[in-house]
Amino acid sequence: MNDASNNPGGVPVEPVFLERYRSWLGLLARLQVDPRFRAKFDPSDIVQQTLLEAVRDWPQFRGSTAAEVAAWLRRILAHVLGHEIRRHGEARQRAIGREVSLEQALADSSRKLGSALAAPNTSPSDQAARHELELCLADALARLPADYAEIILLRNVEGLSHEEAAGRMGRGAGAVRMLWVRALARLRQELDLTPDARS
Repeated sequence: MNDASNNPGGVPVEPVFLERYRSWLGLLARLQVDPRFRAKFDPSDIVQQTLLEAVRDWPQFRGSTAAEVAAWLRRILAHVLGHEIRRHGEARQRAIGREVSLEQALADSSRKLGSALAAPNTSPSDQAARHELELCLADALARLPADYAEIILLRNVEGLSHEEAAGRMGRGAGAVRMLWVRALARLRQELDLTPDARS
């Protein structure tokens, strides 16, 4: 079903391949849902609704590249997440509640995710490689223990210091530093990266 031979742009002709984006969408949603709101709506529910809407609207999608698919999914995710924020009355508490700013925040999170282990690239082929790296990284993070994934997101994607991450996780800075080292080693195993890969 992922055969793109009938599509010179490389996007598969069946919407089933959208499942490939589940972990990636989950990370983007997780990065945008404030921890104190997670009891009200789970990022996995947001992702499921996003994929359902994407499958429903697939006949209207006119893109031809993986980057266009990703941008389209981010827009749907922003719409779904914005709806949930408004439904729970949190739109006024977060400026990001507006879908335009939310979509930009999701794009920024995606860029940071792709840059976490690779340097920024500019050519179309390199952009495609970065996009694939984002998906692989999201899948690998989803396989890690929750605290490993959390510290990598806090340090490498959100850019928090060890002390800030320790405060967010309710742990000591020394413990968080060691957790981060172990988490990166495990992530490299999942991705089969060499020790000098960017972290």
